[in-house]
Amino acid sequence: MIFAAGFGTRMRPLTNDRPKPLIEVAGTTLLDHTITMARQSVIESIVVNAHYKSEQIVDHLSSAPNTTVVVENPILDTGGGLKNAGSNFKNDFIFTSNSDNVWVGKNPFDVLKNAWNPNQSATLLCAPIALVQGRNGTGDFDIDTDGRIVRGKDFVFLGVQIISRRFVDSVSEMVFSLNTVWDSMIETGSLFGAVYEDVWCDVGRPENIPIAEELLGDRRV
Repeated sequence: MIFAAGFGTRMRPLTNDRPKPLIEVAGTTLLDHTITMARQSVIESIVVNAHYKSEQIVDHLSSAPNTTVVVENPILDTGGGLKNAGSNFKNDFIFTSNSDNVWVGKNPFDVLKNAWNPNQSATLLCAPIALVQGRNGTGDFDIDTDGRIVRGKDFVFLGVQIISRRFVDSVSEMVFSLNTVWDSMIETGSLFGAVYEDVWCDVGRPENIPIAEELLGDRRV
């Protein structure tokens, strides 16, 4: 599942007339950058949620094979969005991804797939704070020697995970963040991290677009 429902407030004014996932980086939309990475890995069927200017995402993906768009009204946040889309998935464990990332190096979905263990409630792809591009402030988590995740500041979550939907479905609220689910997993020691060692750029702000394009080898900026 690709999360594409947000309002893109950090990306204004570029999101005044389009949803953030349809902003182009090096001539390709952020959404298509993510879909391409997913298709090149093991992922065949993709679900995309949409809310803000959802008709543009529906139109953009109208001819995309094996792709379903779930329009949310109201917006449900990440956890609620995943729970709402649950009927579109056959398996308990699924990949989820944000739609504002650019990757240079190993396919992030392959890295995560190779690190994942079905005994883990969720496995999050992370990188040391010093290695990420376009990120301000501290990280999100720390990772211990066994690979378990706790709240901290040394590692940044890179927006891609494999997660058990059972934990998402167990939340009674309709609108909630996946942070709620992660915190419950941290309490039981079942949230794990996989470390990504290549280049990742957060494209959540307009000033990060030139950074991402340069990383991709596009010098038009």
